[in-house]
Amino acid sequence: MSEWAAKRFWTEVSVEPVDGGFAVHLDGRPVKTPAKTLLVLPNRRVADAVAEEWRAVEGAINPEVMPFTRAANSAHDKVTPQFDEVAAMLAAYGESDLLCYRAESPEALVARQAAQWDPLLDWASDTYDARLQITTGVMPVEQSPQAVKNLAAPLYAADAFELTALHDLVALSGSLVLALAVTQRRLTAAEAWDLSRVDEDWQIEQWGEDETAAQMAEVKQRAFHHAAALHGMIAD
Repeated sequence: MSEWAAKRFWTEVSVEPVDGGFAVHLDGRPVKTPAKTLLVLPNRRVADAVAEEWRAVEGAINPEVMPFTRAANSAHDKVTPQFDEVAAMLAAYGESDLLCYRAESPEALVARQAAQWDPLLDWASDTYDARLQITTGVMPVEQSPQAVKNLAAPLYAADAFELTALHDLVALSGSLVLALAVTQRRLTAAEAWDLSRVDEDWQIEQWGEDETAAQMAEVKQRAFHHAAALHGMIAD
């Protein structure tokens, strides 16, 4: 038996002001999260983005093609009740940031990593007083606890929606530094994504592209861009 899927039942989608922000209404009924709480969006831009996803539904509701709705649900149902735990998980990336782990060889890859990643580590040092140390290979390098704490401070200062966006920016790139650079407009989402893919792109240049890996990377890239867009809607 095929699994039942909810289908479009509404004609009109509207955005209405509510306490704490805005809600999306379907034929006058407010959208709720999977946990059955009112889906309150922090501002009109986010609410409009969510509403547009509901307007685009044809037939069965597919959350996989509704990234802003999914992120809003996560902000309410997952991030809000465990904010400190999520922030701590993301802060741990500062202890093993992608940008700190360099190849031992070949020389061309070593030079490419240095040229593309060193400026971002310098930026993190200047902006957050967080100088991270680099190493070669996969052996962990011990980072200054103060540097890690300073780098994590923006996570704890974020609201639930911002932290939801930061979660994807950090987890998908493997770098807290790149994620913060996007939120602070030091990098565009496209630039940050390319920097997170230095090693993978090098391998593709040497050995060619694997179709399955390319498809997975494309899915992750879209999610990364959606997360950056969500954070921009909130921060602007």
